Amino acid sequence: MLRPVLLAAALAAAFPAHADPQLDALRAELQELKTAYEARIQALEARLQKTEAQTAETAVKAETAPVRAGFNPDISLILQGRYAHLDDVGERHLTGFLPAGHDHGAPRGFSLDHTELVMSASVDPWFRGHLNLALLDEEVEIEEAWFQTTSLGNGLSLKGGRFLSGLGYQNEQHPHTWDFADNSLMYRALFGEAYGNDGVQLKWVAPTELFMEFGAEAGRGANFPGTDRNKNGAGSYALFGHLGGDVGVSHSWRAGVSYLNARANERDGELEDLDGVEAETLFSGTSKTWLADFVWKWAPDGNAAERNFKFAAEYFRRKESGELACDDLDPLDPSRCSGGSTSDYKSTQSGFYAQGVYQFMPRWRTGYRYDRLDPGSVDFGANSANLPLIDYTPTRHSLMLDYSPSEFSRLRLQYSKDKSMESVSENQWFVQYIHSLGAHGAHHF
Repeated sequence: MLRPVLLAAALAAAFPAHADPQLDALRAELQELKTAYEARIQALEARLQKTEAQTAETAVKAETAPVRAGFNPDISLILQGRYAHLDDVGERHLTGFLPAGHDHGAPRGFSLDHTELVMSASVDPWFRGHLNLALLDEEVEIEEAWFQTTSLGNGLSLKGGRFLSGLGYQNEQHPHTWDFADNSLMYRALFGEAYGNDGVQLKWVAPTELFMEFGAEAGRGANFPGTDRNKNGAGSYALFGHLGGDVGVSHSWRAGVSYLNARANERDGELEDLDGVEAETLFSGTSKTWLADFVWKWAPDGNAAERNFKFAAEYFRRKESGELACDDLDPLDPSRCSGGSTSDYKSTQSGFYAQGVYQFMPRWRTGYRYDRLDPGSVDFGANSANLPLIDYTPTRHSLMLDYSPSEFSRLRLQYSKDKSMESVSENQWFVQYIHSLGAHGAHHF
């Protein structure tokens, strides 16, 4: 818009003033054009100032007026199913370990895994919410339903409701994000599947170049290894910390330690007595678990679409102390615990898994996982006369190959040599599908 004005000024300077009617008319026309454009510029500046003032006023009203939240969440549906070729070994368990709860397991033959319905959205400028429902036949389970702050600042966030704990590495991952068709033996022994809790979590991410994350949780503690004690206060506490960073442009890593303290009151389980007869056990006491986790990722020049590799390993050590009661399960086949027997109980057990997954070309991955558990030292007290001490180390080797036609679907073939039960060496085959419908948030590192 300034070009006509500049042209008028240049012409006025180029021709000296004299009594020429044509030049006088040209000067008058250029002066009129200049005046018109200056007026238009002033009008535009006035409109711009008015718009800025209205925007500032709207922002102030938005901060002071009541917030009216809409409902436009990200919604996704995860479809999962499999075919499992397994031996007929009866009730599955981990030899030397008291059974954990919430283990989805895998029946023989064709089966439908839990279908996950996930919804998440911002509530308002201060909170966001998340819901994860697990659906199977007539069963509907709320796996997660939580809110989280978004504006505390200084790297702080507060989460409340039902959520998967920040313990370890795999714990926060839902089954559809696992790198293998089934859970590791370590998590089966610790939590059945994963440790979820009703409570609160405070997390802080340090403002440093090195990734530093620290968190603390307090909750009801109703899930294994704890139980619902129907008391005020918290039944479990958890602490965790993680460090991580990049090494060049092709490598990244994360390492962490975690601690869980839970209390149990008559936590039920089953063990075979010295005669091989099933007996019910009830544990009351404290359970303390330490975890260490490490993850290393590689992608050439940071491009994970073509090729990438991930190594992950976790180790746990758990100590439990309190009282263990055992009683008869079948009056027609009485066990050594018939009539009930309660005694002191102490145990120190550990285990780990290590796995590597390599994407050797776009959409194709292969992986290997090794599981090992150590039953450690177990003291049944006076019940040593009824219950056997196990000196057996459960292990398992797993190989998998999967293909992802797109980022929303995955097909997987897996073979496992499972020796998690004493006197059982099982060849397991799995064929699995995973399909994601709708908008789904990013997964963890």
